Amino acid sequence: MERGNVLVIGNSGVGKSTLINAVLGNEKAETGYGSTGITKKLDIYESDEVPFRIIDTIGFEPSYLKQREAIRAVKKWSKNSVKESEEDTKINLIWFCIDGTSRKLFEKSIKDLSKSTAMWKSVPVVVVITKSYSVPEREENIEMVRTVFDKQKKKSVNLKGIIPVVASVYTLNETAFAAPEGISELIDTTNKLMPEGIKASEKDVNNFKLIRKRALAQGVVGVSTTSAVALGAVPKPLSDALILAPIELAQISALARIFQINKNENFKELIDSIIEIGTVSVGAKTVISSINANAKINITGNVMNAIISGAIVAAIGEGSIYVFDKIYTGEKSVEDIEWVKKVIESNFSSQFIENVTAIIENIAKSGNTKDISKLINALLPVLFRSKN
Repeated sequence: MERGNVLVIGNSGVGKSTLINAVLGNEKAETGYGSTGITKKLDIYESDEVPFRIIDTIGFEPSYLKQREAIRAVKKWSKNSVKESEEDTKINLIWFCIDGTSRKLFEKSIKDLSKSTAMWKSVPVVVVITKSYSVPEREENIEMVRTVFDKQKKKSVNLKGIIPVVASVYTLNETAFAAPEGISELIDTTNKLMPEGIKASEKDVNNFKLIRKRALAQGVVGVSTTSAVALGAVPKPLSDALILAPIELAQISALARIFQINKNENFKELIDSIIEIGTVSVGAKTVISSINANAKINITGNVMNAIISGAIVAAIGEGSIYVFDKIYTGEKSVEDIEWVKKVIESNFSSQFIENVTAIIENIAKSGNTKDISKLINALLPVLFRSKN
């Protein structure tokens, strides 16, 4: 089985480092006492005897700034783990440690957990109740954890188990002590959940990459729309959308690179079909003629051309994002040319024409026709994603 990674997280002083040493069977993680945590950065530990690695984190401190530092550290580790050279540091399972002697689980602790591990929504979480010395209180602590997690409105944590542990011998007096307990159960539970965790982390990494790609793609569409507005604002008749072809080609090519669409023999046909519909087809021309024919619009020709140009580029960009998104996730292929055409054509629906017309009318009423940036902002509501 692939050697997975366990993230250990919790408030300072709950005994994370002691727990790690108990699991690994040696003193690899530094431990200590005091009001502040010992771990100052994230470290990864492993042992030949344990089939998973353990990532020790900065403890959550009472100080707001230190809490932010701890959350930021886990987020940074998570983002770095997505990089190809850091694939062995992905988080596959989480141990959320709480102090059994406190007899209280603050909801804020769960919120800190959710914030710092937001990237790993599917990864299994095991709550480890550390310092669980009192046998009668263990069931009470387990019930306390279940109750607090059940109260969470947003189920952002994939809770899979609750295990009380005593990581090291705790001396009560000269004749009584609490022996180590629960470590074997924690290791067995982790091993059992690890295959699920490895699959879950792959899913979460892919989702993270997809979100990043969508954000980058929206940026490309925004820049392309700006260019189209500027081009359309130059005084000249906009009889068709051919003048937008270079901008569209650059936009679609950039979007294809973001979504890593392979340039096989069908790639050119895919791009050509999008360009054709967006620049020379009946669809784009209908948009132009329909809006220009609206007698209610009292606005100069170059301003109207700027808005229409930007709207066409924005609509094609949004349609292309939808297409490339589906191809990237494997729901569609580069060969589905007819489907692609339908998606792009649907972005020039009568509703689209009505939206653009309404924007032009609002701009005409406001009188803000000289500021290109305002024209662009007005176009933003037109951006939409096809639901085909």
